[in-house]
Amino acid sequence: MVTVWCADWPVVAAGAAADVPAAVLVANRVVARTPAAAVAGVQRGARRRAAQGACPELQLHELDRDRDGRAFEPVVRAVAELAPRLEVGEPGWLTLLARGPSRYFGGDQALAERLHPLVVAATGSVGFGVGVGIADGRSASSIAARRAARTSSGVIVVPPGGSPDFVSPLSVGWLGELGEIDPELVDLFARLGLRTCGQLAALDGRDVLARFGVVGQHAHRLANGLDTRLPAAADPPPEWCVEHPFPEPVEQLETVVFVGKRLADKLVATLSGDGRVCTRLVVVVETEHGERNERVWYRHSGLSAAAMVERIRWQLEGWVAQPGGLSGGVALVRLVPDEVRSDDGVQGGFWGGRSRADHDAARAIVRLSGMIGDDGARVPEWTGGRLPADRFRWVPAATVDLDDRDDGGADRRPWPGALPPPSPMVVPPVPVPAELHDRAGQPVMVSGRGEVTAAPAVLIVAGSRQRVTGWAGPWPVEERWWSTGRSRRMARFQVVTEQGAAHLIGVEQQRWSVLATYS
Repeated sequence: MVTVWCADWPVVAAGAAADVPAAVLVANRVVARTPAAAVAGVQRGARRRAAQGACPELQLHELDRDRDGRAFEPVVRAVAELAPRLEVGEPGWLTLLARGPSRYFGGDQALAERLHPLVVAATGSVGFGVGVGIADGRSASSIAARRAARTSSGVIVVPPGGSPDFVSPLSVGWLGELGEIDPELVDLFARLGLRTCGQLAALDGRDVLARFGVVGQHAHRLANGLDTRLPAAADPPPEWCVEHPFPEPVEQLETVVFVGKRLADKLVATLSGDGRVCTRLVVVVETEHGERNERVWYRHSGLSAAAMVERIRWQLEGWVAQPGGLSGGVALVRLVPDEVRSDDGVQGGFWGGRSRADHDAARAIVRLSGMIGDDGARVPEWTGGRLPADRFRWVPAATVDLDDRDDGGADRRPWPGALPPPSPMVVPPVPVPAELHDRAGQPVMVSGRGEVTAAPAVLIVAGSRQRVTGWAGPWPVEERWWSTGRSRRMARFQVVTEQGAAHLIGVEQQRWSVLATYS
């Protein structure tokens, strides 16, 4: 297998230059950075404040998966000139079989040395890490590519049969880098004393399966470098292929994506009926003039309907953005499951985690999106913040994978300055103006030192007077004090009225408003 890895691809897709400090954030956490930002001390996973503290001139960008997919299309097309049959795992990461291209170009080393400058030129950015790794298995070649991106040559070739020896001395943390093993399980391995892949591989596979389940068994196989193909993977029958020929060529991208959504739902329903999920999907799009665009998408955990639609969108937008990509309307869309495996399901947890209700809600949202359009159905995405309205933002449901929502690895630890749980149940889009009076009917004020002029007694919202039976606060917060135009000072209170409702209210510039309601 050959793996091409473009390090920190989200920041490359955002258009940042390597010599300019810049980072891409998800939920105010750094997920990608430029080499200049790394030199300045910006760490992946750091909070926005810590990153800006290390590098005050740091340029910040929000993660945009559609942008990442579009920007990666030139790299895919460049590699496809050498090996048309390749697999795209995610933007910035692709794999292909080495046998044919290696024989044509004179060996694995020659192939890797030819691919590396080609990919660097296709990215359009100089100075970012690009690695090409060749090894026997997908995971071993992926690790080799990631390590190669940190070297000057950008190439690591593992001799045939040498993947186990290559992986053995490496830290078990590399298993988490691939995105196939839960980082908590990797951390557990380390705490149990299994600090290298070789130590994990030396255990009896049956004991690992008995102790850690199917996920532990897969980690054991990765540590052995034996992942050429999953044991449960199989070639699906040809009749599972779904396609839609358009009676009239379609030139609107959203129409083609909508049809792709219907095909994805149909394919997933067929696979579910047989107890299987698709791990490798071929998306074929043809135009009325015979132009053809074909991509193979791979995902170890299986592609849900939403994940298929997301990749269809990336493929179409990337194709349209290329010079001379399309000369006519789309005439055919075809989805071909190239590899499937048994659907082992997900064991529901007793505390937290995804439940059956979450699965049913995701299916309902997908159906609703098909009825009213992508922009009509929106879901919350966690971004973090001190105020209830800042913690989430609404995004189109079609832009996220509802079956695998990890918020980009967002850290859910308590936000500094935020109120502790429980969180309010109802958050209005805009704070509702209110008044807060004391027993004498005078407005309650909060000084610059956070001192209350009198105990709250009456809350007035939309002309309705409600007697306050309990209150707590104030909890002052001061944000962006260093910026004259963006600074903000606020004091927050929790109040309970005689109707039994609990509200989170705030005062800013001596104006009160209801920020959220608990019940």
